[in-house]
Amino acid sequence: MKRFLRLCPRPGSRPRSRPRSSPRPRRPRPRLATCLIALLALVLLGAAAGCGRPGSPPVKGPQPEDLPVYKVATGFSLPESPTWERAKRRGHLVVGVKEDQPYMGEKDPASGRYSGFDIEIAKMMSASLGFDPKTIEFKTIASANRETALQNGQIDYYVGTYTINDNRKKQVGFAGPYFMAGQSLLVRKDEKDIKGPEDLAGKKVCSAAGSTPYQRLQKEYPEAVLVAYDTYSACVDNLLTYQVDAVSTDDSILLGYAAKVPDELKVVGKPFSQEPYGIGVPRSDNALRLALDDALEANERNGNWKKAYEATLGLSGQPAPPPPAIDRYPAG
Repeated sequence: MKRFLRLCPRPGSRPRSRPRSSPRPRRPRPRLATCLIALLALVLLGAAAGCGRPGSPPVKGPQPEDLPVYKVATGFSLPESPTWERAKRRGHLVVGVKEDQPYMGEKDPASGRYSGFDIEIAKMMSASLGFDPKTIEFKTIASANRETALQNGQIDYYVGTYTINDNRKKQVGFAGPYFMAGQSLLVRKDEKDIKGPEDLAGKKVCSAAGSTPYQRLQKEYPEAVLVAYDTYSACVDNLLTYQVDAVSTDDSILLGYAAKVPDELKVVGKPFSQEPYGIGVPRSDNALRLALDDALEANERNGNWKKAYEATLGLSGQPAPPPPAIDRYPAG
C-alpha cells in the first residue's frame, strides 16, 4: 500500500516531465487513474482477506446476530439500593467497561458498538435488574480510575476484567466472581526466548498502569524491565513494533489479541496466577451486590452465561470453562 501511495501524485501536482528522446506513448491512461485503480484493487483484496480462513474468528469481533437475548425482569424492585433507585429515576443504567480488549470489552470505532464477554455480562445483569440492555449507557473507564468512578457515582457498576482482591474490597464492593482468569504472556510469533515468566530478566514487559498484573510483575519478577501504559492496546501496539518484548496481563485478554492477528502474536506458558473477575459496585451498596450475585447464579443455571461465552471469548478457540463459585462475603 505504501509503495502505491509513494507512486501516486498528490492532487494538483505535476507529473514528471518525460525526456525528449523518449518516444511518446499512444494515448496513455492518466497516471492518477492508474493509481486509483491499483489502490481500489488493494482495498478489495484486503476486504477479502479480512474474511479469514474457515473457522477463524471474525476480524470485528462478535456478531450481533449470534449473541443471546436476555429476558428483562418485569416488576423487579430494589428500593434498598440507592444505586438502583437513581438508575430507575434516570431510566437506564450507566455501566463502566473497557473498550480495547478483543472478545472481552471492545468498542467498534466506526459504529460505537461495544462487544465482548464482559459486555454480555453487563447486559444480562441489566435485564435481571429490570432494565432493557439496549438502554445501557456504556462508559469507557481505564483500570486506574475504576474505584474513583464507582465512589463518585459516575457509573452504577463496572464490568471490565476487574480482579477481586482484599485491597480493592476496602474501596468498592464486588459481585461474583463470574470468570476465573490467570496472568500470562503475549509475545510475537517468532519469539523463541520467552516461554514463561522465568525468562523475563532484562526483557521489556508491558502492562497497564495500576493493574494487578503490573504489580505482580513488579513484586515477583523484579529483573524484568517494566513499561506501563493506560491501555493494553497501547502495549500490543508496542509489541508489534518491536518496542517491547512481551505484554503481560490476564490470559483472557491476551487470547483475544492473539486471535485478532494469529500470524503475528501468540500466548506462551501456563497462567501464573488466579484472577477472579467480579462486578464492581459502590462499596456501601450491599443490596445491589447481592442482587447481582443472584442474577449471576440464575444466568449460569439457565445457560445464558455459557451462550454469552461461546459467542464472544469462545471465538478465541478456548472452550467455556465452568463458572467459578459466587463469593457472597458479608457486608463490611
